[in-house]
Amino acid sequence: MMQIESQLSRLRLHGMSRTWQALLETRRQHELSLSDGLELLLQAEEQERTNNRFERLRKNARFRYQASVEELTMDASRGMDKALISALATGEYLSKGESVLITGSTGCGKSFLASALGHQACAQGYKVAYYNMQKLLLKTKISRIEGTIDKLFENISKTDLLILDDFGLTHLEKQQQLDLMEMIEDRHGKSSTMIASQLPVASWYDVIGEETIADAILDRLVHTSYRIEFKGESLRKKR
Repeated sequence: MMQIESQLSRLRLHGMSRTWQALLETRRQHELSLSDGLELLLQAEEQERTNNRFERLRKNARFRYQASVEELTMDASRGMDKALISALATGEYLSKGESVLITGSTGCGKSFLASALGHQACAQGYKVAYYNMQKLLLKTKISRIEGTIDKLFENISKTDLLILDDFGLTHLEKQQQLDLMEMIEDRHGKSSTMIASQLPVASWYDVIGEETIADAILDRLVHTSYRIEFKGESLRKKR
């Protein structure tokens, strides 16, 4: 028995090792056939690796909130379409590289929803990156100074879901317009982008500023996107 435990540990089969120890402690190992026992151990190892992958993806995403789809309140009066949220929770939009645009007043739950859908994507094995828009623009500026901007763009392009929160708080400068254009262009038709903003989509054109760049960015985002428009005042005022 000790030799089996040692081999499982050396092979880093931690899920199998824990389940094997549990079988020994409960003295159930002799009750199972070879095939049943092996199936149980393999299932435990698969679940262990799935959980570890989710935790790694969740940690790397750096979500604003630790949220889940199950925690969402499907209040139609606030603009929460249960059928749409359920469809997004399947992750089909991710496989198609489609966008999700979330708008509404401050404190209405945009960031929480984006975080919940991001967590769901991680649970499905997708790589997610969550950014506050202002911090991302600052990051691109610093990366350009340090000469690492190409690496940053490459890393962002490799994410299955890019979440940009608090979009539109300030107007974009010329270089910021070009940087956003490059990020959106790299992802168009291949990977999904989710944007949360206090401003309605119709106002994004003015935020971006440059007519040609705004046309290009919005053309790639808007026409194949899912829209969630929150209604009502901030939930924080009701607490």
